[in-house]
Amino acid sequence: MEHRYRVVVAKPGLDGHDRGAKVIARALRDAGFEVIYTGLHQTPEQVVETVVQEDADAVGLSLLSGAHMTLFPKVIAQLKERGADDVLVFGGGIIPDADIPKLKEMGAAAIFTPGSSMASITEWLRQALEERHANN
Repeated sequence: MEHRYRVVVAKPGLDGHDRGAKVIARALRDAGFEVIYTGLHQTPEQVVETVVQEDADAVGLSLLSGAHMTLFPKVIAQLKERGADDVLVFGGGIIPDADIPKLKEMGAAAIFTPGSSMASITEWLRQALEERHANN
């Protein structure tokens, strides 16, 4: 990577399972990203505050609770309100296939479901951020 990108990995909502988020955070770190993990039970406002304070290039949301159709739009709206709508939003977890196009319409750049390889996630993120960096 030409540029060392900063990525916030967040667990918004009341979901108490963070093994997947920790695995993703470690894979991103091992791939050369600077990773900030927020921990469990974050509100959308707390996630966005971390993104803004850390001057992150991307935020990855991990959701297993079924609240993705509420929490993704709240984080995206908060990013816009804070003038950080250039931050790449992606996510994963237990998200039904039917909801993925809706989340993308709302502003999520990519959604990764169980079975996605770490390599596919890190390569997608690297490419997406390098394209954004080149266009700015």
